[in-house]
Amino acid sequence: MESALKPFRVLAYMVGVMLLVLCVGMVLNYVIKVTWWPGLVIAQVHGFLYMVYLLAVMNLGMKARWSWPYMLGIMLGGTVPFLSFYVERRVTQRVHAELARA
Repeated sequence: MESALKPFRVLAYMVGVMLLVLCVGMVLNYVIKVTWWPGLVIAQVHGFLYMVYLLAVMNLGMKARWSWPYMLGIMLGGTVPFLSFYVERRVTQRVHAELARA
């Protein structure tokens, strides 16, 4: 379980940062009308990282034997700004608690 936690944590931070950059870019593009913003590239990078994040969640969830609704909730953490950071912290605490019990 510890081996699956590290990739999950890294990807959770990467997805969270890319989502924040994407949100800033959307504000720049649609509110301030900045035309030089590379929003399409940022959106594609975030989308790719999110797919890898989903695989990391499934890997960790299967090793920790989590329920599907719980894993789905963690997967949705990469779709709301700042939520992936919160979810990562809670999942890390839960995994460390499970490892301490074992």
